[in-house]
Amino acid sequence: MHALHLSCILTMDMAADLLTRIKQSPVLCDGAMGTLLYAKGVFINRCYDELNLSQPDLIRAIHHDYLQAGAEIIETNTFGANAFRLARHSIADKVRDINHAGAKLAREAAKSFDVWVAGSVGPLGTRIEPLGKTSFEEARQAFRDQIQALAEAGVDLLMFETFGYLEELHQAMLAAKDVGAKLPLVVQVTIDEDGNCLDGSTPENFTPRLEEWGADVIGCNCSVGPVAMLDAIERVRAATSLPLSAQPNAGIPRSVEGRNIYLCSPEYMASYARKFVAAGARIVGGCCGTTPDHIRVMKSALRAGEARGKMASVQVGGSAVAPLTAPVQPLEERSNLGAKLARGEFVTMVEVVPPKGTDIHKELEGSRFLKTVGVDAVNIPDSPRASARMSNQALSLLVQREAGIEAILHYTCRDRNVLCIQSDLLGAAAVGIRNLICITGDPPKMGNYPDATAVFDVDAIGLVNIVHNLNRGLDLGGNPIGAGTGFVIGVGANPGLTDLDEEVRRFEFKVQAGAEYAVTQPVFDIRLLENFLKRIEHCRIPVVAGIWPLVSVRNAEFMKNELRVSVPDAILERMQRAPTPQAARDEGVAIAREMLIAVRHTVQGAQISAPQGRYSSAVDVLEALGGGSTSAIA
Repeated sequence: MHALHLSCILTMDMAADLLTRIKQSPVLCDGAMGTLLYAKGVFINRCYDELNLSQPDLIRAIHHDYLQAGAEIIETNTFGANAFRLARHSIADKVRDINHAGAKLAREAAKSFDVWVAGSVGPLGTRIEPLGKTSFEEARQAFRDQIQALAEAGVDLLMFETFGYLEELHQAMLAAKDVGAKLPLVVQVTIDEDGNCLDGSTPENFTPRLEEWGADVIGCNCSVGPVAMLDAIERVRAATSLPLSAQPNAGIPRSVEGRNIYLCSPEYMASYARKFVAAGARIVGGCCGTTPDHIRVMKSALRAGEARGKMASVQVGGSAVAPLTAPVQPLEERSNLGAKLARGEFVTMVEVVPPKGTDIHKELEGSRFLKTVGVDAVNIPDSPRASARMSNQALSLLVQREAGIEAILHYTCRDRNVLCIQSDLLGAAAVGIRNLICITGDPPKMGNYPDATAVFDVDAIGLVNIVHNLNRGLDLGGNPIGAGTGFVIGVGANPGLTDLDEEVRRFEFKVQAGAEYAVTQPVFDIRLLENFLKRIEHCRIPVVAGIWPLVSVRNAEFMKNELRVSVPDAILERMQRAPTPQAARDEGVAIAREMLIAVRHTVQGAQISAPQGRYSSAVDVLEALGGGSTSAIA
């Protein structure tokens, strides 16, 4: 016990410093260990904790990656280093060695950084009484052996994580008291989508019990993504005044080609890091699926949040410090489209698809024609359906320069990493492109090059965050870049999705991130659009309805069965009855005109598609608004 007593003396100052620090500002923890080990080729059936002994360089390198990313707390690779879990690998006798090595590796990695080392303690992996055959005392002794080894090796705090059963967690906390290490206890439970522990305990139930048992910090980790965890953290905050911690997974894992992939982007996780802090979390990090890339962006977001919080109060020589962000240009001054949206006027746009080659004669002539009839802007998609087409950014520039009509640039995350996104958008701003629609993009497997590799560093929500920051004069790392970019930020919306709750939730995130208008998928069922508009009343921004003049019954069937657009049977029957191709096109225009008239007073604009490049058909639809010129009736 002499070594333990000495380590307690050496770490008490650090421990007290942590509890003092988190009262002043949030502290960033690291992310997943298992995710990175798996990504580096370590099979899932290996004992990850044993790697502290057999592959120490690998563990040390992962710690270093998180430290370089900005983590201020790193956790030892000892989550499952208890006798019960190690026994499955026939190494139950190595509890002390593995925990000692885990703490030593973290300490070695952290020696050049001003950070804290947390001893990671997870569940035993066995049921304890009354639900299992393991007694309270056996459980307590297993935790005691692990915690004592971690304390002897000099960890600064204990991180209890991913506990789903309160009685088991209680034994772990009692074991920490038995050891007498005087280390801060960060106590985290894992929850389901409703915010409850696996044993059914609600935040209102487990929070006061953990506080009574001696937790210094109470929180949640693992199992769920940021949304469900934020709900739970808000409920925990209502039940205690203790500091909180939040370490969600990077979303719910999805099976992609046989592997579980966590799809939350670093920017999305960073946006929730700020929300967790606002809800009372003082320790923020990530669990499964979270990588150093996530932690790096979360660090920038937390640093920017701290800076914004201090700007109002920091004075230099009697005057306020200049803000870190540039003034955001008013919406009405950014573009003609932005001005009409700001004034609440009805906007009209027509889709112009880039060619598969370099000949843009048809697209330029079509754009000139659309301008003459008063269309506000042409909407230029980015390789729709993952097909290889001319750069829509180049076409947007040529259309604006040679046809004299504003372009709306679709910008997708499919083909670009975050560095390319910033480069592209700064270039677009420099050549005068002002209108964007930020979308995730169709997966390459849908297109004519199915073996092409997608990027998806961020999704549409993360992309909106990036553009919003560029408008404020900040780059991806939150560093000033001078004047803001002045983009009008649009997003997509799909009122016809089966899981409308998820679509509304993502719409809310887009609006929070900075979206200023939305363009819907084609509307053939007015009831779906009306229901969607009702669902987003609390976060309403200008909505532009997508209108698609069908060209054939096959086109209608494709929209319904392959693009999953809601096309009522009555419309399919009308297209089926058309006796000739021209009659079918005329019927498609008639249906589109009916849709436009029906939505005219519920939305703030219409985007008309021009299937097969038939711009005259798009104009025929717009004439339903009244008169021959859309500008006259807008």
